[in-house]
Amino acid sequence: MGDRWHIEVDRSVCIGSAQCVHHASVAFRLDSARQSRPAEPETDANEQILAAAESCPVEAIVIRVLGSGEPVFPPEE
Repeated sequence: MGDRWHIEVDRSVCIGSAQCVHHASVAFRLDSARQSRPAEPETDANEQILAAAESCPVEAIVIRVLGSGEPVFPPEE
């Protein structure tokens, strides 16, 4: 079994570009304020979700390994 991830969107940073929805429409939704939110905060590790986080122009999406809290994105410097 692969990793499980915890996904958060920092709504104070999100600008509603919808790049996350474009890359992973199953994992992200835009609300009435056009801000992103994860469809499910806990999910299986998925390349499309990682691509969505990487495509966010303001890096509003944070992905961590569920349980350990180890950062997936953005990577630690």
